[in-house]
Amino acid sequence: MPQHAVRPLLRRKRTLAALAGGAALATGAGLLLSHASATSSPAKAALKVVPPTANAAFDYQIGGAYTPPAGVKALSRDRGAKPAKGLYNVCYVNAFQTQPDALDWWEKNNPDLLLRDADGDLVNDEAWGEALLDTSTAGKRTRLAKIVGGWISGCATSGFQAVEPDNLDSYERSDGLLTRAHNAAFAKLLADRAHTAGLAIGQKNTTDLLGQRKKIGFDFAVAEECGRYDECADYASAYGNKVFVVEYTDRDFAKACSSVGAKVSVVRRDLDVVPAGRPGYAFRTC
Repeated sequence: MPQHAVRPLLRRKRTLAALAGGAALATGAGLLLSHASATSSPAKAALKVVPPTANAAFDYQIGGAYTPPAGVKALSRDRGAKPAKGLYNVCYVNAFQTQPDALDWWEKNNPDLLLRDADGDLVNDEAWGEALLDTSTAGKRTRLAKIVGGWISGCATSGFQAVEPDNLDSYERSDGLLTRAHNAAFAKLLADRAHTAGLAIGQKNTTDLLGQRKKIGFDFAVAEECGRYDECADYASAYGNKVFVVEYTDRDFAKACSSVGAKVSVVRRDLDVVPAGRPGYAFRTC
């Protein structure tokens, strides 16, 4: 499967979530989509983890919540938004990098959890203006997991059924300071926290870690631009078609639909994932 030395060019902008985790005050939404056997964390066996159903019509609303289009059965929204009643709701969490508007908080409260180079300068994802979080040691991963884990628990409290921790591939932008093993170990902590809270957890991009999905604990995948990079079939095979594919151009959308559209959820969104009614809004499904 393809491996990328640099981050794909079209990955969408993320909404600027409030730093305080679990800000949404929504009540629970229905668990309507899974016919698969649910798994649960040994730490809290009573909580049922419900993965999404394969090929349920999906919408990607991380740039702002709006009334789901007709036929949509599942969607992803930012952790600060309310889940949609009656749908399968995935909670977006920027888990491996900082939101730009949250950098001051990190600098004030946990400056050593920000990745820095030999000169002490922050290592940034230049495309989105986000500082990378430092997952390089077990101690830092544990501390990060308490913070990000609190956001994940907030997703459960708000009524989401699943979580997608973004920027699993931050090691590719770390100037060699982070490795796949570092981020996989941190993802494992987040998966444990999600399962304890009763949430399924999705692998966000990063085909390089498909082989470790079971060890980490991922239940499904959210794959951006897999049509563009001919990776959709890899995700579909690994996750039994429990994959939400997001494409940002008509050409890549057509490729994804042709490749896996008969068995996997594929959505065409605009790069800025703006709410319906805003200039530039785009939404199509196969």
